[in-house]
Amino acid sequence: MSGIHPFRVLRAKPLWIANGVITGVLALLFTVFYVGANIDPVDHMKNLPVGLVNADKGAAVGGEQVNLGARITESIKKSTASGDKINWKVTDEKEMKEELGKGKLYGALVVPAGFTSAATALTSAATTGAPTRPTLTVLTNQSAGSVGSSLARTATTQAAESASLQVGKELTSQGGTREAKLPAAARVLLADPAAVTVEDGHPLDSRSGLGLTAFYYALVLVVCGMLSANVISGQVDHALGYTHNDMGPLRLHRPLIRATRVQTLAISSTLMAGLSLLMGSMVMAGAVGLMGMQAAHLPLLWLYSVCAIAVSGIGALTLLAVFGTPGMLVVTLVFIGMAVPTANATTPLQALPGFYRFLAEFEPLRQITGGIRSILYYDAQADAGLTRGWVMMAVGLAAAALFGFGMTSWYDRKGLHRIPVETEPEKTAAPA
Repeated sequence: MSGIHPFRVLRAKPLWIANGVITGVLALLFTVFYVGANIDPVDHMKNLPVGLVNADKGAAVGGEQVNLGARITESIKKSTASGDKINWKVTDEKEMKEELGKGKLYGALVVPAGFTSAATALTSAATTGAPTRPTLTVLTNQSAGSVGSSLARTATTQAAESASLQVGKELTSQGGTREAKLPAAARVLLADPAAVTVEDGHPLDSRSGLGLTAFYYALVLVVCGMLSANVISGQVDHALGYTHNDMGPLRLHRPLIRATRVQTLAISSTLMAGLSLLMGSMVMAGAVGLMGMQAAHLPLLWLYSVCAIAVSGIGALTLLAVFGTPGMLVVTLVFIGMAVPTANATTPLQALPGFYRFLAEFEPLRQITGGIRSILYYDAQADAGLTRGWVMMAVGLAAAALFGFGMTSWYDRKGLHRIPVETEPEKTAAPA
């Protein structure tokens, strides 16, 4: 024994400096990723896709065909009030419902059939009692993300209210002397004629977490892969005799079985692939069976869950094998730190700063969330995120295999073994 008290290591400056740098950088990075991405989504919003539908067929007014719905949609489309924040997509009702049902629209504004007839009727002198107001319908889409749906609802409601005021001005100017003959309630109503109603454009089951179960389910899959990679890596090292295993007060150590870095990564990846079958089954059993989460296409959901855990886990094992002890920090940043804010689940990509939108192109959680959302909310439609999810998982697995086995093979060729190979000591002549 050295006779030095253990607490004297606290006097070592390198211990404080090294840990201070690591923990400080981690705190700063997580703050930047989480707070920075969501601090002002309205200001960063750009080209949020929102539908714009005119179902109005117009009406004959004073011997002239008038279509107020067409005027409204055209003025909204050309309006600069929202700048480039909203990408108004003029569609018909059928296409709009299909786009909402694939999560490609965060909401929609609909001018219903008969709008012109109802609006122009307000100028009739024969109007008595309470006039019937024309309506403009705002559709939301929580399945595409709660924040995105809220942003779209705000924009469409403002556009509808502005359109109502514009229609009121036109009706007032056209009414002329007839306006004075209208009841007082009708004259007040004429200035702002349209009622704005809000409806759910793509209703979800009450057990869908207001459109967030897909995100949390995907997050569980990624976390299972990431944490199990850490467990499997440690257990494989223990089984090969490279590390000990503390079980409470007991310390277990196995005889050393020499293995190359490539062999160690191959063993860990095989174990991860096999255990992903168990973990995927348990996640689905817990979410659907125990907690009652609304889900369809259960065989597909199970297969996708297993593959997502396997890919996430093998990717994490690759980083652990290449970077060693710091690998767990890298894994945490890649699979959690940078992934959660860019998952396109709570805050839409269109409301993130450019740097975060760039990260979202390859961050695993975003790809996995898109596939789960398609399965849970959009009837497993391929172009609703499922195809992208499968393709990006395949690309991620291939990239992890090339990077991991390529780097560990290079380590082995350079003789950078985990335990240096012992050389036989030189024989010396025995003394006479």
